[in-house]
Amino acid sequence: MNISYNWLKEYLQFDLTPKETANVLTHIGLEAESIEEVQTVKGGLEGLVIGEVITCIDHPNSDHLHLTTVNIGNPDELLNIVCGAPNVAAGQKVVVATVGTTLYSGDEEFKIKRSKIRGEESLGMICSEAELGLSDNHDGIIVLPEDTKVGTLAKDYYNIKSDWVIGIDITPNRVDAASHYGVARDLAAWLKQAGKQVKLTKPSVDQFAVDTEDGGIEVIVENTEACPRYSGLTIRGVKVEESPDWLKERLLTVGLRPINNIVDITNFILHETGHPMHAFDAGYITGNEVVVRTLPEKTKFTTLDEEVRELNERDLMICNSDEGMCIAGVFGGMNSGVTFDTKDVFLESAYFNPTWVRKTARRHGLNTDSSFRFERGADPNNTVYVLKRAALLIKEIAGGEIAGEIRDIYPTPINPKTVTLSYEKTSKLIGKDIPADVIKSILGSLEMEIESETDENVTFKVPTYRVDVTRDVDVIEDILRIYGYNNIEISDSLKANLSYQTPTDRKNNLQTLISEQLTANGFNEIMNNSLTKKSYYESQETYPIKNCVSLVNPLSGDLSVMRQTLLFGGLESIAYNRNRKHGEVSFYEFGNCYFFDNEKKKEDDILAEYSESTFLGLWLSGRRTHKNWAAPEEDSSVYELKAYVEGIVNRLGIKNVEVAFEPINIDLFSVAASVTVNHKQLGYFGIVSKKLTKLTDIDAEVYYAELNWDALMKITAKKSVKFTEMSKFPAVSRDLALLIDKNITFAEIEQIALKSERKLLKEVSLFDVYEGKNLPEGKKSYAVNFQIQDVEKTLTDKQIDKVMAKIRQNLEKELKAQLR
Repeated sequence: MNISYNWLKEYLQFDLTPKETANVLTHIGLEAESIEEVQTVKGGLEGLVIGEVITCIDHPNSDHLHLTTVNIGNPDELLNIVCGAPNVAAGQKVVVATVGTTLYSGDEEFKIKRSKIRGEESLGMICSEAELGLSDNHDGIIVLPEDTKVGTLAKDYYNIKSDWVIGIDITPNRVDAASHYGVARDLAAWLKQAGKQVKLTKPSVDQFAVDTEDGGIEVIVENTEACPRYSGLTIRGVKVEESPDWLKERLLTVGLRPINNIVDITNFILHETGHPMHAFDAGYITGNEVVVRTLPEKTKFTTLDEEVRELNERDLMICNSDEGMCIAGVFGGMNSGVTFDTKDVFLESAYFNPTWVRKTARRHGLNTDSSFRFERGADPNNTVYVLKRAALLIKEIAGGEIAGEIRDIYPTPINPKTVTLSYEKTSKLIGKDIPADVIKSILGSLEMEIESETDENVTFKVPTYRVDVTRDVDVIEDILRIYGYNNIEISDSLKANLSYQTPTDRKNNLQTLISEQLTANGFNEIMNNSLTKKSYYESQETYPIKNCVSLVNPLSGDLSVMRQTLLFGGLESIAYNRNRKHGEVSFYEFGNCYFFDNEKKKEDDILAEYSESTFLGLWLSGRRTHKNWAAPEEDSSVYELKAYVEGIVNRLGIKNVEVAFEPINIDLFSVAASVTVNHKQLGYFGIVSKKLTKLTDIDAEVYYAELNWDALMKITAKKSVKFTEMSKFPAVSRDLALLIDKNITFAEIEQIALKSERKLLKEVSLFDVYEGKNLPEGKKSYAVNFQIQDVEKTLTDKQIDKVMAKIRQNLEKELKAQLR
């Protein structure tokens, strides 16, 4: 936002230079990005001088050019200038650009050079208003009054003034400083704390008075949620014309193009107070009433940029009795604005709901000065002052009479927030003991009214224009920026917390540990967008669409909901790689997933129905090994993925005896198994269904595993991986050939065996499976190896036989297994 140094000083008299002012604004949180000297006319009319046309004849080689001689202050040295203006004539007083002068017209600039035009020498240029940047008038050269003194510098004749424009980067929470008065208010607070005797002057509206009781336009607000306050005023008999120079200069300085005196006044008020206004041509307000309401879905409305827009049923409109005139707080309509033919105007000064304005602006792709301020929060208690200020300026500049009282619809007044501030907390957060008197002085400078105080704290009201101040910590931030960050001394002492690791540190450390393990195994880490396609969840049972966290205003249909699983982002990454001839992929991702559950809704907690958890996803697809002299070609498999999952849980300190893999039926997979630890499900893995791979244009098998990382962190909180010295005593290997039912899995055998002997049994592995001839129907044969070891002594045959007998007994009892 541009701030004029001269304009700023209308509200606050101070002795800082423009550069010092920019530095102070940066120190108090209004970062000055740039500072530039400007003139009321670009270039300051340097090099231009008032001259007199002595002679003017037709150009011998042109039917529209003229040859002139011009006196610019030395009658003995006349300038020969070729001029194409139709109105040039001898005896005229004109503005001349001499050789070397740079002219600025709009965004273009050009330098006057000595030249020949159609064979005749030209040593300058006689200028029009457009060529000087004074207006858009190209009709002819400027003809000055006869008594204008020849040789006068143009910058002196036009009284060109110099100003400084400070470009300020306004953060989203500081809309109160999005105006000259708002910046002056903050600057005044700093100057007072710096010991300067300054006074902030707010333009008075005491002279406001209604001229006639009749003739006012009525206001009806049908939607008070979207428009908590609407103030309006009618002024009749105005004369719409070009604005006076002082007003045009103010607007030009901050980068606005003057339009007419009425519109320019509303723009001036916007940049003065920060409160947007709109001026309607009262002639277009049919029914003599302004109605604030929404219109039916897909209603057509033409805005000022001549674009026809389809309205949403949640777009608030300012209407007359027949149709819409303006998108409230965002953009005006084509046929309701003030023109040079306007005689009566209706002024609007309102407070619109920031959420409504923001959503409407995003829906229509609009970003205006008005929407910028309304969507961040205007001052609901400033509407009437702004109306009066604008009305007085209009009467002064455009004439007219104020018809009827101000119509002010404000059913539920918004009161200032009350905040209690603890001096002790202020000192702790800032890191310095600031005296209570200084704190109260700063609060007073920021227009925060103290209600009560004790030795420990102070209670005060926060002005309604400070929408960002709702808590004591917000006030502490204000105190610090006015007191000065540079005034907080850096202590020589070092303060540290004895606890050098937080739960978050542990989670991050373990995440890094597993990342390194997976990377060492050939995986690549991916990071996908948390926003994804709604269509992925439309036919899902595992992750139904009703549990999606949906965006109100998505940027596109592909980014309309937040993900419930990492799966789809990984599938998109696999498809991207396969489309580029990279079909062998091993991916992993740590990422958050988001859930909505309406059944968890609580009256006192609007966020109870939303939850968020961290997950770890693994993807395998393509070949595991390529054909070469040392090994045959081999495809990836779900068993390979299972091994990686086991490696992860083991690395986190979870023993195999605690882990179980059980078949599950889940619509994401054609075949799948759950991962449970101590009977608690932590995730699943399997072969992704053809339906989903087809959805993402993948024509190969994809193996996917997903683990709830947050749940894993809770389970492993008390576990640790410790170094154990390799045993000096040998392990003993025993094999069993078991005849079992076809529906029994190896995981069940492994679990029973490990539970049968927890101390001596170190490993159980399957090395052969047989199904076929010579076996009873419905049976299969598993050849299982058992590794038995005592780390303290050599095992005896008696001990080994006892362990194997116990394992056989439990397998026979629980699985009805038979030895072959």
